[in-house]
Formats: sequence, C-alpha cells, structure tokens
Amino acid sequence: MEAEMTNTTQPATQPIEHATNHVAHVDPGRPSRAPRRAWFALVVLMLPVLLVSVDNTVLSFALPAISRDLAPTAAQQLWIIDAYPLVLAGLLVGMGSAGDRFGRRRLLLIGSTGFAVVSVLAAFAPTAESLIAARAALGFFGAMLMPSTLSLLRAVFTDREQRRLAIAIWASGFAAGSALGPLVGGLLLEHFAWGSVFLLAVPVLVPMLVLVPLLIPESRDPAPGRIDVVSIVLSLAAMGPIVYGVKSLATDGVDGFGVQAIVLGTFCAIWFVRRQLRSDSPMLDVRLFRLGSFGGGVLVNLLSVVALVGFLYFVSQHLQLIAGLSPVEAGLALLPGLVAMIAAGLVVVPIARRIRPRLLVPVALGLSAAGYLVIALGANSGSIAPIILAFVLLGVGIGAAETVSNELILSSAPPAKAGAASAVSETAYELGAVLGTAVLGSILAAQFRAGIALPSVLTHPQADAARETLAGAMTVAEELPPSIGAELAASAARAFDGGVVVTSLIGVALMIAAAVVAAIALRNPAPSRAD
Repeated sequence: MEAEMTNTTQPATQPIEHATNHVAHVDPGRPSRAPRRAWFALVVLMLPVLLVSVDNTVLSFALPAISRDLAPTAAQQLWIIDAYPLVLAGLLVGMGSAGDRFGRRRLLLIGSTGFAVVSVLAAFAPTAESLIAARAALGFFGAMLMPSTLSLLRAVFTDREQRRLAIAIWASGFAAGSALGPLVGGLLLEHFAWGSVFLLAVPVLVPMLVLVPLLIPESRDPAPGRIDVVSIVLSLAAMGPIVYGVKSLATDGVDGFGVQAIVLGTFCAIWFVRRQLRSDSPMLDVRLFRLGSFGGGVLVNLLSVVALVGFLYFVSQHLQLIAGLSPVEAGLALLPGLVAMIAAGLVVVPIARRIRPRLLVPVALGLSAAGYLVIALGANSGSIAPIILAFVLLGVGIGAAETVSNELILSSAPPAKAGAASAVSETAYELGAVLGTAVLGSILAAQFRAGIALPSVLTHPQADAARETLAGAMTVAEELPPSIGAELAASAARAFDGGVVVTSLIGVALMIAAAVVAAIALRNPAPSRAD
C-alpha cells in the first residue's frame, strides 16, 4: 500500500534515497528507515506549518492597533480574524484531494507563492473591508499548504516509529506556531506598523520555494478519481453558513437569519456526505469516520483548537488593554506556555508507546481543563500570574493530545488518500480556529456589551465605539477628562473580565467533552502492511 504514496516511478519505501541516487539495504518485510536528508525535509515542511499557524493567532495581538487604525465594527473585527480560517477550513478537503491528484509538492509550491503575494497586499490594506478580503484570499492559498505538508510526511517517513516522531514535531510546530503568534506579533508591533505581521510571510516562504524542490520528492495518488467540483462547493457551502449562523446566534441571540444559515449549512453538509457515499472515488471517504481512532482524533483536534484560539483571543486583549503590558511584554508572558506546549508534544512520543491513547489523551485534556478553570477563578485577581499558569497547563494538555490524535488520524487512513485524510485533520484545526473566535469571541463581546456602564457625557459615536469592543472603550476613555475616562476604563475592564469568566467555564466544558470523546473512541488502528 505504501507504494501508492508516491508517483509510479518512485518506490514509496525509499522516497528520499531515490532522490539522492542512494539505494538503502532494507529488510523487505519492513519499511526503510529515513536518512538524514529526510529530517532536513521535515525542517523545510515545518516552515509553512509555522507560518499558517502563526497567522491564526498573530492577528489577535495586532487587533488593538488595527482597531485604532481602521476603526472596524465588532462584527468586522471578528471577520478580520475569522475570514482566513473560515475559507481555509472550507477548502482544505478539496485542496487535499487536489494534491492527491496533481501532486502534493506542486500544490505546496503554488500555495506558497500565492500566500506570499497576498500577504503583501494585506499588509497595506487601507480599509477593514479590504483587509477582510485579503484574509479570505490568504485562506485560499493557505488551504494548499497545510494538507500537503502532513501528507508529504507520510511519503517521506514510511517507518511508523520515525513517522510518529515526525508527526509529533509537526503537531508541536503547529501548536507552537499558534502560541508563538502573540510573541512574534508583540516583537513586530513594538517597532513596526500592524502590517508587519503579514509581511512576515515573505522571508519565510521565499527560501522554502528554493528548498522544497531540492529536498522533497513529488507524491500523488497513482489512481486519482475525477475532480468533483460540486463536492468542493458543497464543503465550502456547509462551513460558511454554519459558522456564520453560530456567530449570529452567539452575538445577537436567536433570530431567523442565524437559524436559517445553520439549516442551510447543515443541508449542504448532509448533501456532501451523501455524495461521497455514492461516489466510486469520493473526494473524502466519510466512512473513515466510523473508525474511532480517526473520527475521535478529528473531534479531539477540533475541540482543542477551539479552546486554544479562544484563550489567546481574550488573553491577548486583557494583557495589553487591561494589564497595560506592551505587545512584547504580553508575548513574553505567554512564553512559558509556548515552551510547555512544544515540550509536551515531543515528550509524549515515547510515552505513547506504552500508554494507550484512550487513557493518555483524556489525562492531557484534563490538564487543559484545569488551565481554563484557573482563568475562571483568577480573572479578576489583577495579576497576570493566573494567566501564565493557565497557559502552561493548557499548552501541556493540547501539545500532548494533538500529537497522539494526529498520528492516529494519519495511520488510520489508506496511504493513497493521505492528502484528503491530512486535510480532514487540518480542517479540524482551522474550523476550531474559526469557532474559537466565532463562538467564544461572540459570547465575550455580548457579555462585554451587556456589562459595560457608559458615562452619560458620551456622544453617540463615542458610546457606539465604547460599546463595540474593549479597544474602542479604551480609546474613547483616553479622549475624556481623566476622572470620567478612568471610570469608563474601569467599567470596560470589569465587563470584559466578567465575559472572560463565562468563556473560561465554556472552555472547561469543551476540554471535558474532548476527554470523554477520547476515552470512548481512541484506539490504536490496525497496522498497515508497511507498518
């Protein structure tokens, strides 16, 4: 089966050796061990992973500066963040299937070029609307990057133990990139305008365009099905309305339009599933979800990222706008959690050989739940110590859980469909990123608007700006006489932190739910012939 991972002219058991004209002597009964060149290839594949994951969270730290410069509404502020992962999530399965058909390396190079070009356009966006459009375009090209990186790992690392370590590094890189976003954003925003967070893509992707053809062999499905445009449209049509409807319900309460959007998205999702079941060569083999290790792993990833991105969304604002830290100081406050997340993702690899995933993953997610509980209990303490401790606990739990679940997802899928399976894993990440801001962010915004007390001296434009976002309230407070401004700032801080308590308790519930799913569903998949 591993032969299906590469093109028909290159044996899958020796993907790197063939590229370097070196023939390894291996036991024909087991897959070959990857040479040193493969680990250099892994480093190169980590570049787009770090970039896309950093892009998920770096904007949370740039949001106060963007709010002051472009003056977006609360809805536009959420869409500036959500447009990118929403388009990304909707197109990942389709792009993963396209990589299986046309070549995963080729799609990676096309996506990298487009991502770099659009990043420059986003950096100089003059309005909130143009920034939202640029973020959506970044999602389109980002969807080409992520499935390619994970599926190429399976082509390069055919030995399961080596592949488990490679996936651990990959998963740690993705989680670390999400956590690294605030620190990178802080360093850039300390010295440059907010557009610098987008320009970061250029120096990362340019060397990758040079190194990928040199280090990584092409990989594709030798017997791909036809291009299913209808399924691609349906996957996007399912994601968009559902997420929009959730955002609408969380922000404005139950209304007809939000419910209609969810119904439309659900209808498209059911249509998509039925189409895949009837197809002889489905874009996504939805039968994989019957496997506990696959479906359970996807759900664990989804809920974990919801919790992580939702946490970073409100913590980044609290540290800068309430605690008064500079962007760099705020990023450094989260550094211990970042280190813990990377370390947990790597340390869990040898542990996973001895402890079953249905026990190991729930324990890890329990630590993440404890992190959110620390925030709920210490949100109004006036100290950043609970935030640091909470992120360490959250990072350890998510770093360990996602490493194990990703390896189970990839090992459960047929090798020829590695791109589509990887895309499902990535879709869980990106949909989690959308829901983290859409659901938790919308609930937080609603709690903030309900809790803030506005001074009677405010003009209508000032009142609207102060009621929209925490950044808007703090900006208005600076324009007022000192005593009134201090009163407004204190009220905004209390309202925001009150919303943080509510969202943190939701985070606890999400982590407990993910732990229950892991305990019931996660099992080691039956090894493939190559494994």
